Amino acid sequence: MSKKEEISRLFYDEHQKPTDIANKVNVQKSYVTKIIQKNDKYAEEKEMRKQQTKEKNKYCKRNYINKKRQADKEEYAKMQVQQNKDIKFLSAPKKMNDITFAKWNRSAYTYDNNSSDLLLKEDIITGYNAPKRVSNVVNPNSIKSSVWK
Repeated sequence: MSKKEEISRLFYDEHQKPTDIANKVNVQKSYVTKIIQKNDKYAEEKEMRKQQTKEKNKYCKRNYINKKRQADKEEYAKMQVQQNKDIKFLSAPKKMNDITFAKWNRSAYTYDNNSSDLLLKEDIITGYNAPKRVSNVVNPNSIKSSVWK
């Protein structure tokens, strides 16, 4: 079998690339291209390979998009779990004792020298759970708001 016939057989029957054929037959790639372009089947083969490449690229693109979407879904699910944890933490009722509340709102209280208590000022309007009296505060100066320090 001649080199030309071998080149044609490898390109048209086995659908190999010109570079691979050139290496196998031990000739230049330009020679392989010249031989295959002279054949009548070249236009048909070229169109078929073009369609194959198009289908392969379409498959690869679809596969890439599906993997990206899956990764995005996983990332979104992780973010939702973290968000739910944060919501649960931030929404949990927090108990604050009366002294701590008074420290946070020191300007709303006055010291009663007779009873050693902190009393909520009369003009202050608060919710039902705000302490109106904080008992047994021996040293009112120890309860200063962090704002005043």
